[in-house]
Amino acid sequence: MRTGEGIMKERLLFVWKIPSFPILFLANFIFGLSMSFFAPFSSLFGIDEVGMSNIGFGLFMTIMAIGGVVISTIIAKKSDMQLSRKKILIFTSLTGMLGYIGFAFVRDYVLLAIIAFVLLGSAAASVPQLWAYAREALHHANVPKEQAPFIMNVFRMFFALSWTVGPAIAAWLLAAIGFKGLFLFVAASYGIGLVVILFFLKDIPKIATVKKGVSTGVASYVRKPHIFGNLAAAMLLAAATSIHMLNAPQFVTKVLGGNELDVGLIFSVPPIFEVPMMIAVGMLATKLDNGLLIRIGFAIAAIYFSLFFFVNEPWQIYPLQILSAAQVSITSGIAISYFQDFIPQAQGTATTLYMNSTQIGNTVGYLMFGVLAEAMNYGNVIIIYAIFAIIALVCLILFGKEKQSANKSASFGMD
Repeated sequence: MRTGEGIMKERLLFVWKIPSFPILFLANFIFGLSMSFFAPFSSLFGIDEVGMSNIGFGLFMTIMAIGGVVISTIIAKKSDMQLSRKKILIFTSLTGMLGYIGFAFVRDYVLLAIIAFVLLGSAAASVPQLWAYAREALHHANVPKEQAPFIMNVFRMFFALSWTVGPAIAAWLLAAIGFKGLFLFVAASYGIGLVVILFFLKDIPKIATVKKGVSTGVASYVRKPHIFGNLAAAMLLAAATSIHMLNAPQFVTKVLGGNELDVGLIFSVPPIFEVPMMIAVGMLATKLDNGLLIRIGFAIAAIYFSLFFFVNEPWQIYPLQILSAAQVSITSGIAISYFQDFIPQAQGTATTLYMNSTQIGNTVGYLMFGVLAEAMNYGNVIIIYAIFAIIALVCLILFGKEKQSANKSASFGMD
C-alpha cells in the first residue's frame, strides 16, 4: 500500500516529466526572483531614494500599472490569435532587462515614468504569457483536465520559491551596493530568463482558435455576470494587497522603528510556508470545488490584514505572515486555473483578464496609498485596506452563487 509521501513524490515526478515543464519552472523562478527584488522595496526607492512625495509615488506606480494593463492586454489578444508565445516571452524579457537598467541609472521622475510605462509595462506580460504557455503545454501533453489545478499550483510554487530568498537577498544588496546595484541584479535576472527562453523553450501550437464571427474582445467575457463578479473581487483584494505592499515597508521603518533587513525578512517569511501549502492546496483543488477554496482564501486575507493593525513591534509580523502564506497559496495558487476555466478556448485572454483585474486593483491601490499616506499615518492606512479585503470577500460570496448558476447552464462561460 502506497503511503501519502509516496503518492506525493509520484505526483511531483509526473509533473516534472511533462514536456517543457522543467524549463518553465526555471523561467517562472527567474521572473519571480526579479519581481521579489523590486516589489518589497518599491516605496523605499520612490519615496526615500528618488524623493517622491507619497502622492507622487502613488501616481508613479499607477503609471507603471496602467502600462502593464494596456500593453499586456494587446499582447494577450495577439498571442491567442497569431503571435508565438515564445517570441512574446523573448520580447518581454528584453524589455524587463532594459527597464531595470534604466531604473539603475535614472533619477528623473518623468524619465522613470516613461521607462515604467513602456518597458516595465511590456515586461508585465511575462508572467501571464508564461502561465498561458504552461496551460497549453498541459493540453499537448494530454494531461487530464482535473489534474490542472494541482499542476498549476506546483508551477506557481516555483514562483513562490523565488520569494523565499529574493527579498532577503535584495535587502542585503540594498545595504551593500544601493538601489543602482540592486536594479542591475534585477536586469541580470531578466537577462538570464531571456537566454533560457531563447535557447531552451520550444514553440508549441495554440490549443484552440476562436471561430470567425465570434467576439474575442475582453468586454464580451467581462459582461458575463459570474466572470465580472469574480474579477471585481479579485480587483478589490489586489487593491488591498498593493496598498499593504507599499505601506508595510514604511510602517516597519517609520512607525515600528525597524530597518530594511526587517522588511526583507518579513517578505521572505510567507514563501517558506507557501511552498508546502501550495502543494496541499493543489491536491485539495482536485477534490474540492475551487470556488469554495477561493472564498476561504479571501476570508484568510481579510483576517490577516485586520490583525496587522494590532502590531506594535516588527517581530510580531513574522507569525502573521503564515496567514499571508495561506491566503496567497489559495488566491494566487489556484486562481489561474480557476479563471482559465472560464474561457478555455482562449487561455492567453483568460489569464491576462485575471492578471489585468489584479493590475487594475493594484492601480487603485497605488493611488489610494498615495492619498491615504498623505492624509493619515501609515498605521491607520491598514484599516482602509483591511476594509477593502472584507468587501472583496463579501463580493465573492454574493457572486459565487451567480457563478454556480452559470455553471449549470453555461459551463464556466462557454457558449
